[in-house]
Amino acid sequence: MIPSMRTKNIEVKMENLPDIDGFTVQHLPIVTAYAQKIGVVEIINTLVPTQMDIDAGTVILGMVLDTLTGRNPLYRLNKYFEHQDTQLLLGKKVDPLKFSDHTVGRVLDRIHDYGAMKVFSQISLQALKQFNIDRSHLSFDTTSVSVHGDYSMYSEETNSSDTMNIVHGHSKDHRPDLKQFLVKMLCVDRTIPVFGQTEDGNASDKVINNKVLSSISKYMAKNRIKKEGFIYIADSAMVTRKNLEKIGDEIQFISRLPANYKECSRLIKSAIEKNEWVELGKLSDTMETIKRPAAVYKAWETTAVLHNKNYRAVVIHSSAHDKRRQKRIERELKKAHTELSKKIKEISKQEFFCRMDTLKAAEEIKKGSPVFFKPEIQIVEIPKYRRGRPKKDGSRTLGKMMYGVSANIVETDAVEELKKETGCFVLLSNVPINGKKGYSSYDILRTYKDQYGIEQNFGFIKNTPIVNCIFLKKAERIEVLGLVLLLSLLIWRLIEYNMRRYAKDNKRDLPGWVKRRTYKPTAFMLMTSFQYLMILKIGEHRRLNKPLTQNQREYLRALGLNEQIFTKPGG
Repeated sequence: MIPSMRTKNIEVKMENLPDIDGFTVQHLPIVTAYAQKIGVVEIINTLVPTQMDIDAGTVILGMVLDTLTGRNPLYRLNKYFEHQDTQLLLGKKVDPLKFSDHTVGRVLDRIHDYGAMKVFSQISLQALKQFNIDRSHLSFDTTSVSVHGDYSMYSEETNSSDTMNIVHGHSKDHRPDLKQFLVKMLCVDRTIPVFGQTEDGNASDKVINNKVLSSISKYMAKNRIKKEGFIYIADSAMVTRKNLEKIGDEIQFISRLPANYKECSRLIKSAIEKNEWVELGKLSDTMETIKRPAAVYKAWETTAVLHNKNYRAVVIHSSAHDKRRQKRIERELKKAHTELSKKIKEISKQEFFCRMDTLKAAEEIKKGSPVFFKPEIQIVEIPKYRRGRPKKDGSRTLGKMMYGVSANIVETDAVEELKKETGCFVLLSNVPINGKKGYSSYDILRTYKDQYGIEQNFGFIKNTPIVNCIFLKKAERIEVLGLVLLLSLLIWRLIEYNMRRYAKDNKRDLPGWVKRRTYKPTAFMLMTSFQYLMILKIGEHRRLNKPLTQNQREYLRALGLNEQIFTKPGG
């Protein structure tokens, strides 16, 4: 009797114990906190109200969280949230089954009907105000995204003029066999996206630039940015007659002069001839190594004339020559050398009866020689002896004298000049050099180099084959997927931005890689630091499975967050 009573008491006690569960939350509560700061869910629900069991804002936030774990959004989203604390990450308890593919698809359709990029613009504007981000530099660029599958030109239910066309076009991914669409992006402070949109797969970068320039004034008015404090930064596709006319004197810009302009080669040659460079030094803030030394820059300023209008031109020379261009030049030089060698070999086999014919052959070699090589030609005599034995002294009787050509190939000074030119490019601008807001050559180059931030953003967007998911066979939904990716990127960059601003303002470095400290931490560094962070949920109470590390606490301090974001919904 006694053993059975003990067993019964244990069973009663077990029944009274609260449910215990564990979740690997990683860095996701930080993402949720920043989504709350910029009002992601509230703005989406205000703009796109629904009568479904789950609101549109929560669905999009769920997709953003899924994206920032490294998975592909839209694929079995309900299965993903089966293993997540929805109340902590989404701010309320949500049945994972509500994230069905059908429900998610309906949300995407509703957002497309309203305008995906209208939604993103509202959220990005809120982010700019919330964190007081500098908006004086706007960087613009485009990239192509290749997709697999036979996409129709546009949905049967949608007007083709309102939906992007997934078609073949110039592939920046070097996959001309695949259909594609384009993504255009406008960023402030190097990497923070404030505008983004999908375009037809065969759209022209030049035309897209013109569309963006047309809306710049509206953007400035919305953001209350003075024209003189605003600089538009774009790549060489911006430099066309129509785009420059659109810019006029209203918008300040910095761009790269395309190499196919004759003015570009003229300016570079002039800079090399003048040899009056101003040393700019190194721009890289990262630690250089022996294998990867930092590039050293120098500049020469002049005026460029394009379409009957003068612009400021800054010729830049970089010690780190463009590897692609260098390889192309090496191939061209090798080809020219081979062709000239072949021609010399053919003519050197010939024998001529007189010196005059030999000289004509030599002139023929010189006439066809490339500018990069010069043949050093010699006329050689080729004696022809009569038949018979040599004399006792070894001499032979000369019958006649023939002539031939012998030549060596030497490089000309043009090769060295060409190599110098490969390290040069021209920056075009209408930003003044003098005045309170004047920009020096160094400022022009530094500002243009910030364009690299967009390239990093494109790498983020194209990191995973998201658009190949079987649930995205409608161009309309891919457009809304662009909203999800841009929101994910916006939050990712805001986290990075605030860590770096904290380090700069407080002159205090933060944890980096392998026990190193840095003043430029990345969001990926933060993500790896929280990679194995877990919480235990005991009933309705949450606690960390172990105390936060010193590095994790430093990151939270830099982001203006506290530990409660991991244990208290909305904390």
